[in-house]
Amino acid sequence: MGAAAWLTLLLTHPIEFRTLLQFWLFHEQKRDITSMKEHATSGWDRQSMRRCWEFLDMTSRSFAAVIKEVEGDLARTICMFYLVLRGLDTIEDDMTIPDDVKQPILRSFHKLTVTPGWKYNDCGPKEKDRQLLVEYDKVIEEVNLLDPEYRSIILDITEKMENGMADFAHRAATAGATYIDKIEDYDLYCHYVAGLVGEGLSRLFSASKKEVSWLGTQLEISNSMGLLLQKTNIIRDYREDCDDKRYFWPKEIWGRKEYGFQEMKDMYAPGAEQRAQWVQSEMILDALRHSTDALDYLRLLKNQSVFAFCAIPVTMAIATLDLCFMNPAMFQRNIKIRKAEAASLIMRSTNPRDVADIFRQHCRSIHAKAVPEDPNFLRISVACGKVEQWCEQNFPSFVRMPSTAGNPPTFDAEDARTSILKKSQEIDQTITHRKRMAQLQEKQVAHGGQVKPAPEQPGIPWELFALFGAIFAILLLCILGVVWIVVKFSDSP
Repeated sequence: MGAAAWLTLLLTHPIEFRTLLQFWLFHEQKRDITSMKEHATSGWDRQSMRRCWEFLDMTSRSFAAVIKEVEGDLARTICMFYLVLRGLDTIEDDMTIPDDVKQPILRSFHKLTVTPGWKYNDCGPKEKDRQLLVEYDKVIEEVNLLDPEYRSIILDITEKMENGMADFAHRAATAGATYIDKIEDYDLYCHYVAGLVGEGLSRLFSASKKEVSWLGTQLEISNSMGLLLQKTNIIRDYREDCDDKRYFWPKEIWGRKEYGFQEMKDMYAPGAEQRAQWVQSEMILDALRHSTDALDYLRLLKNQSVFAFCAIPVTMAIATLDLCFMNPAMFQRNIKIRKAEAASLIMRSTNPRDVADIFRQHCRSIHAKAVPEDPNFLRISVACGKVEQWCEQNFPSFVRMPSTAGNPPTFDAEDARTSILKKSQEIDQTITHRKRMAQLQEKQVAHGGQVKPAPEQPGIPWELFALFGAIFAILLLCILGVVWIVVKFSDSP
């Protein structure tokens, strides 16, 4: 941002100006991959890896910064994982490639990814990430330098994803399936393009030993993490995708009779605003069902850099869903959360409690914007309530965390649950007391009905003190008598 942009922001949005200024002043970069001490793990000293980091900046709108801050060689591994899948996705998205050419490339992409020297120059000139495939030999070179366990995971996920993508691309090309029909097909598509990414990342986290070994087996919640992000992007990019004649919203949702749409593009036609918002509401409702799984996943993470890498995108996603909900501008242009809000989310996404608070805040905002006329009103309320319930169950709002480390938490005195907690503690103390009394009674029975008296402790010998006191008094009187006699006789003539 230039000086003029900062000045304009100060005058028009002073609170956002303060947030961005705080971010600029106080948010510290966790690591610098270009630093010489990081070369061993970042690979910046190799020209091929340096080019891969450049490709990451070119192709990723949101993940580049968080990937670079992951600890150790895991950042480089995730970078290569992302570029491999981005290359695969570029082939699948390119509508200029005939299906008979696209199919064999897609279905063998995991083999091509480890074939030295392979690259692809026939993507359409308008394909934004075509340069990645033109220089894909550099990606192959770096993939082959990865730890064998990392490489095996990346290739396994790539093989699963390529077959799923190839199936959908072939169906679209041969059966004329312009739209995704069923919600279950929509879920399956999102699983192939994003859910598998979540699975692969979980396995990489476990393989790196930065997270527990069983994290890689948590397939359901790993899948939900990917689906939440992918569905958010699909909802937000509605107009851009329609303009490119790419339709990802399932017809089972937008084609309902009560909405009255024959084509997806009809939703941004004049006079269709309200009905389009009902469709949008149901799409956001579908995305919200993955929220609690995402929160469960984040609670399992122990490494701070891994947590930030996962938490920042999902908090951005819930904020984006809030922005899109009941927002007719989404059907006219591509909308994004403001930079200040993104900066605030980055600074706040540091622990599971704060992330849960972000989810609760945005779900409350969504619920507040819902209207009874919406056919999905009740279901939206229930979905937001589930997030609220999850937050209260795992991080009760009446418990106030201490501002400084080492201090115990405090409780909101006005919350009824505080009284319940205190009563529960009193009951626990009563039960503990009764248990102790029962133990004493058991001791009495064990010792013939009475407790053995404790041995007397030797006390202070008061009699001895009295004897010495009497002797001392007698001696003192004798001395005083002698002194008196001496003085008496010395004064006589």
